[in-house]
Amino acid sequence: MKIAIAGGTGTVGRHVTDLVSRLGHQPVVLARSTGLDLVTGDGLSSALDGVDGVIDVVNTSTLSAKASTRFFGTATATLLRAEAAAGVRHHVTLSIVNADTVSAGYYAGKVVQEETVKRGAVPWTMLRATQFHEFAAQTLGRGSRGILTLVPVMRTQPVAAREVAQRLVELAVGPPRGQVPDLGGPREERLVDMVRDYARVTRTHTRIVQFKLPGRMGTAMRDGTLLPAPNTERGAQSFAQWLDGIAHPKPAG
Repeated sequence: MKIAIAGGTGTVGRHVTDLVSRLGHQPVVLARSTGLDLVTGDGLSSALDGVDGVIDVVNTSTLSAKASTRFFGTATATLLRAEAAAGVRHHVTLSIVNADTVSAGYYAGKVVQEETVKRGAVPWTMLRATQFHEFAAQTLGRGSRGILTLVPVMRTQPVAAREVAQRLVELAVGPPRGQVPDLGGPREERLVDMVRDYARVTRTHTRIVQFKLPGRMGTAMRDGTLLPAPNTERGAQSFAQWLDGIAHPKPAG
C-alpha cells in the first residue's frame, strides 16, 4: 500500500513513517520539510497520486483556541479535499481523549478537526489517545522562564508515541471503522512528577514550579477529565520505562 502521513516528521509521525516502511508499505511524508503545505494545499495533488490511505498526525504548538481552530479546520479541510480528488479510500485521524468534553484551548481545534473528518467525503477511522510520554519534554521546553519552569497541575495517563503509531498503522491498512476505542497509557501520572523526572534524567537544571491553569482547560487538566475511561485500550510501556530508555539508550544496530 501507498500510505501518506500528514505530519510525518513529528513526535508520532516519525514513528508512523518508520513503521509503514518496516511493514513493506510505501510511505509518503506530507510536511513542510518535503515541500508541502497542508494549509494552502500546495503540492498535495501530486503527493497524493496513487495513495491508498492517509494517516493524519499533523500538529500545531499553539494553546490558543482561535489559532488551533483556524489551523486544524483549514488544514483538515484542505487535506480531505485533496484526498477526495485523488481517490484516497481511507483517512485515519489521531485525536485526543475527551477532546470534545473540554473543547477549549488547543482542544477546541481538535474538536473542529474531528467534525470536519466526520462530515468529509473520504471514509474515515478516528483514534483518540492520551498525552504522550514526550509531553514531559514539551512542557519543560514551553514552561521555562529563565531559572524557573512553570508546570500546570495535571493528571494524565501518558502513552508511548510508538504504540500510538503502531495502532494507527494497523488501522490504516484495514477498512474504515469510524470511531475506534480510545488508547491510553498503563498508569496515571502527575505531570509535575513527569517533568521533574525528565529534567533529572536529562540533567536540566531548573526550578520546577507547579501552578493552576485558569479556565475550563485548567479545570479539565486537574479533575481527571483527560484520563481515559476504565474500559479503553491500554499501551504497555510506562513513563518510567520510556524514561529509562533515555537514561540508558541502547547502542545503535
